[in-house]
Amino acid sequence: MNAKNTKAKGALAENKAADFLLSKGYSILSRNYRTKQGEIDCIAKDPLGYIVFIEVKASQGNRYGNPLFWVTKQKQKKIILMAKLYLLEHKITHHKCRFDVIVIYKGKITHIKNAFTL
Repeated sequence: MNAKNTKAKGALAENKAADFLLSKGYSILSRNYRTKQGEIDCIAKDPLGYIVFIEVKASQGNRYGNPLFWVTKQKQKKIILMAKLYLLEHKITHHKCRFDVIVIYKGKITHIKNAFTL
């Protein structure tokens, strides 16, 4: 699969995840937040006021298995670093935050709240 096709599929999955979050009462604060250190797919505010940093993983089913297991410890550390940078950049202090993963696997959306912690 070429990089352009992979990127398009990733964007489609992120759009589905954003629509899912909006349908659950979340507001989207940022999509594809990027710095030199990496990217966070989606940053949202949940109905309870938490700022939620969300990693989106998707697959139609292949030899790599369920995308839930693709969020490694190394990836988690990178997302945590990015979240700290986002909070610093936006001067957000003393706010409840959490890290979620949205998995779209074989067309089914699974939202794992508090998928990992600091």
